[in-house]
Amino acid sequence: MEFVDIVRHIHPLKKEDLQNLLSLSETVQVSKNTVFIEADKPSKYIYFLQEGICRIYYHKADIEIILAFSFPGEAMISLNNYVYGTRGYENIEALETSIMTRIEIASLQDLYENSTAIANWGRKLAEFEILKIEERLMQKLFKTASERYQDLIRKESNITNRVKLGFIASYLGVTQVTLSRIRANTR
Repeated sequence: MEFVDIVRHIHPLKKEDLQNLLSLSETVQVSKNTVFIEADKPSKYIYFLQEGICRIYYHKADIEIILAFSFPGEAMISLNNYVYGTRGYENIEALETSIMTRIEIASLQDLYENSTAIANWGRKLAEFEILKIEERLMQKLFKTASERYQDLIRKESNITNRVKLGFIASYLGVTQVTLSRIRANTR
């Protein structure tokens, strides 16, 4: 997915505003297993995934808890860092070699100050991120692990070929044995 398409999906911009936003962007390739946003460290960038898959996770005791997976077309950001300029709690890792566009948060914030259209785009971006968090919360509260697994498969049908099953189990909040049972019952 091209970055221009991601921008337009968030909120359409006039040509001049789009060019101003694109002028801040940089396309990068992130190697598999690279953590590009780290917990308790400031993050300079917001990332937009064009190709690949990433996981968002945090450490609790000696285990990693996966909050979400990111797929092409999605933004990846530490919201604490983006909103308050403080360190976040999440880590974001590329699970396969990924192509991303990144924008320096400070430069983006400056652009918000100078362009109402881009500030509105940024508001829509924040709204999308809030809705993603709400969806994750509602899934955890009201859906079974099996239902969450089916939702994940609907979103990315070949995820089990691309992501370690242990990661999927962590995301669902179940053991790998339970995930195996869920998978057997959905075939």
